[in-house]
Amino acid sequence: MADSSFDVVSKVDRQEVDNALNQTVKELGTRYDFRGTDAAIEWSGQETIVLTANSEERVTAALEVFKEKLIRRDISLKAFDAGDPASSGKSYKITGSLVEGITSENAKKIAKKIRDEGPKGVKAQIQGDELRVSSKKRDDLQAVISLLKNDDFGIALQFVNYR
Repeated sequence: MADSSFDVVSKVDRQEVDNALNQTVKELGTRYDFRGTDAAIEWSGQETIVLTANSEERVTAALEVFKEKLIRRDISLKAFDAGDPASSGKSYKITGSLVEGITSENAKKIAKKIRDEGPKGVKAQIQGDELRVSSKKRDDLQAVISLLKNDDFGIALQFVNYR
């Protein structure tokens, strides 16, 4: 019998982020508390999102609206790294970026966690910015998934290619 396996990845569905951004644009344009604040949100390059408004409170509120839209679209807030409000002339800006891929330090932490606390016979291999977990028993793989879901590694984890 061949080994069963799955991959641990950290990817963001860009289309869902784009939908959340568009919904935020609509809400910023229609909500009463954002009238006259010049609040805006837009893409700046491939992975960067810029929020602007004429006061620090409004730009922070716009960020909260965007985070709310991300949550509704099942995107973890760990996948979006937002900076602090910065003054830029008469307006304030928050620059945030999408975080994708598992760094080698995080991959090592996850592999160590699987080795130390996971069921016996489960192997974890680092493959670039992914982690392949394999075992002879599917029940062990389910146990590893629940083990990883209960721990916080500071990144959004997805489990794909379950075979």
